[in-house]
Amino acid sequence: MFQSEIQLRVRYSETDRMNYVYYGNYAQYFEVARVEALRTLGITYKTMEDEGIMLPVLEYHIKYLRPAFYDDLLTIKTTIPTLPTARIFFEYETYNSNGDLLNKASTTLVFVKSGSGRPCSAPEDLLEKMRPFYI
Repeated sequence: MFQSEIQLRVRYSETDRMNYVYYGNYAQYFEVARVEALRTLGITYKTMEDEGIMLPVLEYHIKYLRPAFYDDLLTIKTTIPTLPTARIFFEYETYNSNGDLLNKASTTLVFVKSGSGRPCSAPEDLLEKMRPFYI
């Protein structure tokens, strides 16, 4: 299975009155995490989009365990547990600098043709780069 990790620092504007990271910001954090995960494989969203493939989100699930706060350095571990087909599934775990697990989340995205919006198979170049992680 493929895994990667990134670090993000919580900015003041991402917190609410309780000084917690506002819950809606995690979707943006996970977008950064999955874009960078694919980038480590040499695949970029921009290239896929230029080649006529889009990746809309089909599902998003999250379970909050502890809050993150302003100026925390977060580590987001991203896993792609299965080789993509017409869908790609991402799992995320967010940790603070003490190593505390803050949340667990997942997203399912669908490969679609940009002209028609119809589902399609994952691009072959992506699959070639990912196959070694699933042998």
